[in-house]
Amino acid sequence: MDNIELNKPCGCASEHPENDAQYAGLQVNAGIEQPPIVNPYMTRRKRRPQLTVSEYVEGIRKGNPAVLGQAVTLVESLMPEHQLVAQEVITKCLPFTGNSRRIGITGVPGAGKSTSIDVFGMHVLNQGGKLAVLAIDPSSERSKGSILGDKTRMEKLSIQPNVFIRPSPSAGSLGGVARKTRETIVLCEAAGYDTIFVETVGVGQSETAVHSMVDYFLLIQLAGTGDELQGIKRGIMEMADGICINKCDGDNVDRANLAAAQFRNALHLFPLPPSGFLPEVVTYSGYYELNVDKVFDMIDRYFEHVRANGYFEEKRRMQEKYWMFETINEQLKARFYSDPEVERMLELKEQMVLANAQSSFVAATDVLEFYYKNRI
Repeated sequence: MDNIELNKPCGCASEHPENDAQYAGLQVNAGIEQPPIVNPYMTRRKRRPQLTVSEYVEGIRKGNPAVLGQAVTLVESLMPEHQLVAQEVITKCLPFTGNSRRIGITGVPGAGKSTSIDVFGMHVLNQGGKLAVLAIDPSSERSKGSILGDKTRMEKLSIQPNVFIRPSPSAGSLGGVARKTRETIVLCEAAGYDTIFVETVGVGQSETAVHSMVDYFLLIQLAGTGDELQGIKRGIMEMADGICINKCDGDNVDRANLAAAQFRNALHLFPLPPSGFLPEVVTYSGYYELNVDKVFDMIDRYFEHVRANGYFEEKRRMQEKYWMFETINEQLKARFYSDPEVERMLELKEQMVLANAQSSFVAATDVLEFYYKNRI
């Protein structure tokens, strides 16, 4: 074996000495067969077939949550072909809508919105209702991602059969997600959900958008945080149809009652809302599920009042008008920015503005005039 060059780069005998003629009697056992890289038991997942418009409408009308979820996905999709199907489904579902109570729920982060919704939702179910929860989840301004983890904070509702929970990422475009949430409400109503909660981000302009799509706007506040004077300021207080002081339990009961009294006094300083119903203030504890019935007694009194004086229907008509114009604005904006020639001209104008060769106002006017002249 000394005359065999084991390190020789080529040649069968040199590369594999056991194959040399002098080792003809050598027996080489086969190695252990290696398992395949791909799991042989794994079956390739088949792509879910696209439903027809009639199948979507039929599934939604039967209350099928899987079909409803697929329809909402179409509504949220940015693909034009998905939008065409979604709008046709919404149109055919419209005759079966309008029979729910739409309740918007807002409050500062940490006020206990998700915990309260979990408790409020169980109250609705115990009364024989069917609930849909639509949560607008804030997206990261850097990564544009969202956690979409509202279900994890609604432990009781998430396992109930008569509950549909759908978080939607804001993705930096509040107007877009608000329109999608508005259209999702239509689909949920067609599916037979008689109570719809819309949870806001809790910051910025989301309250205004949600206020324009709900019948009742509930503001959740906290006591003992030093924020009572901020809460009494106008803005969100003028939009609220009712105020709840959460975490009224243990050592915080006195502070919660004091905060409630301060809010009641502040509400008397505001002009009477168009509904003709002076907003009420109640205290409760979402964690310990205390006085939840008082919250719904307050909500019931509001609905009885606005249905009696006709404001309920008037408000819904005004909301329909509002969303018509919002949709027009959104479509115009989308078509403008998706125009290839406008994109090229925007890049050119952007460089001119950055180089101080043209003011931003003149550049904007030039782009708009170009669009009006060539595309309208």
